[in-house]
Amino acid sequence: MQAKNSITLQAVAASLFTLCTAALGQTGPAPSAASTAEQVIVPQVERRDVKRPKYPSNDFAIGLYAGTYATQNFGASTVSGLRVAYHVTEDIFVDATLGRTKVSDENFRQVLPGGIFVNRTERLSYYAVSAGYNVLPGEVFFGRNYAKATQGYILAGVGSTDFAGQKRQTFHAGFGLRLIVADWFSLQADVRDHIFTLDLLGRRQSTQNLEVTAGLTVFF
Repeated sequence: MQAKNSITLQAVAASLFTLCTAALGQTGPAPSAASTAEQVIVPQVERRDVKRPKYPSNDFAIGLYAGTYATQNFGASTVSGLRVAYHVTEDIFVDATLGRTKVSDENFRQVLPGGIFVNRTERLSYYAVSAGYNVLPGEVFFGRNYAKATQGYILAGVGSTDFAGQKRQTFHAGFGLRLIVADWFSLQADVRDHIFTLDLLGRRQSTQNLEVTAGLTVFF
């Protein structure tokens, strides 16, 4: 029954097509499904070379910092320095720092005539190379609709300290926080403990020298 109905519908469709073509003055068989499926216009697209944009990697960074350097047995003083860093991956980086401060023996001069140093103050300078790891990526919100990315990190390394005529190998470790203000600029705060030996007070001893700094860094 279904086959009979299908044949009848096909016959009716063919008759209607014949009447339409006759009315329009056209003759010929009804178009097949294959002919109607053929694409009428074949587009001719001319390929062109596209230059990919070069985005800056911003893996290198340079900055300045300042803060407080607490020399064991001699008190705290202002420190300033230069920082250069290279970000190996998103999480791992290396940096080099060069810092300088002045240390006073004023407290000792109140007890010992002449103090410890030849002069009242002695220059302390150091350089250090560190390896760091970003452990706490996050955001800081300023109000309800404004936020900036942050990176908390830990680091450790080695270097050298020149103090009161003595040059000592120095180990350091610490942590810090980086506030990324823009793609090319950030604010950075560090806490580092510089460990080296001294024998200024009559015996050789290992000293813990805490440094707290803040500064700005430019990426390029």
